[in-house]
Amino acid sequence: MVEVEGLMKAFGHRVVLKGIDLKVGEGEFVVIMGPNGAGKTTLLRIIATILRPDRGRVKVCGFPLPERSSEARSRIGFLTHTPFLYDELTARENLLFYARLFSVKEPERRVDELLELVGLRGRAQERVRTFSRGMLQRLAIARALLHNPPLLLLDEPFTGLDQKGVEVLLSLLRHFPREGRAVVVTTHQVDETLTLASRILVLHGGKFAAEFRGGGPGLEAFRKHYSELMAR
Repeated sequence: MVEVEGLMKAFGHRVVLKGIDLKVGEGEFVVIMGPNGAGKTTLLRIIATILRPDRGRVKVCGFPLPERSSEARSRIGFLTHTPFLYDELTARENLLFYARLFSVKEPERRVDELLELVGLRGRAQERVRTFSRGMLQRLAIARALLHNPPLLLLDEPFTGLDQKGVEVLLSLLRHFPREGRAVVVTTHQVDETLTLASRILVLHGGKFAAEFRGGGPGLEAFRKHYSELMAR
């Protein structure tokens, strides 16, 4: 699903990513941990085709970037700090816009299904500018899932979520790997995603500093390593 080799990215004189290698296969759930400023969002934005790397090779769902970005983009669901929603449109209008953009079959049915899933069916006709932060994030989850993407990229997904949104997202995350979807989640704090991970990677200083298997002893080893890293 994701193949990254020798990835480098700088902003001016600040080198954010220093030769990243990453492979994520079908059905894998990968959590990338690291402090704020470690480069987690930059890495995800490159995989999501929003940023271009300065050096290195990136392939998403078999499509090399940036040459075939449009084809890769249609197979990615991306949830980030920015909800990518239009304030003056209603919740339903926003989702219908994206459904048509991605050529979703039966867009009306799919939109209604997702509004129900994220608990916003009763607010479907309200303009997004009236929504709380938690409601916006729930609608953004629906937007990311509209086209049934095989790859999900989630950047700090629990930030700003209300309790309903947390429950919805956790339920979805438990099922995605079983459906063969690949999930890559970034976070800077120990949260619920770690218990779902098949792998946990620690990004620090622009490089992957450690890797752990998910669950059991691997999770315990990670917790010890990460607390020591953050104490430095």
